[in-house]
Amino acid sequence: MMAERADRSAMKQRGVPFEPGRSGNPAGRPRGARNKLGEDFIAALSTDFAEHGSAVIASVRTEAPAAYLKVIASLMPREMKVETARPLEQISDDELMAIVAAADAEGEPEFLESLKGKGSGCQR
Repeated sequence: MMAERADRSAMKQRGVPFEPGRSGNPAGRPRGARNKLGEDFIAALSTDFAEHGSAVIASVRTEAPAAYLKVIASLMPREMKVETARPLEQISDDELMAIVAAADAEGEPEFLESLKGKGSGCQR
């Protein structure tokens, strides 16, 4: 019974398949027609923005700040990688102590005082 149902529901090819390079709709959609509307819209928007852009932005900023922020947020990348520079991590404790000693030798008490209480681990 299941095999009989599968036979009836199987798709049967009708007619001859298309020859290579031939379509079932030879008139078809003209080349570039799919993008024409989008290109026309972008061109019209660009022209309008060139004429009114900064005034509209200022108006939206003051009259509809939520919409203004929404536009700004939509222009931001979804993920942003932030890296912080930590140059002192590359310096050994001995090198840091040499820098502190050099500052001390040059009589820079402000530098030494700034190190106290910051958990630098430097002791004299």
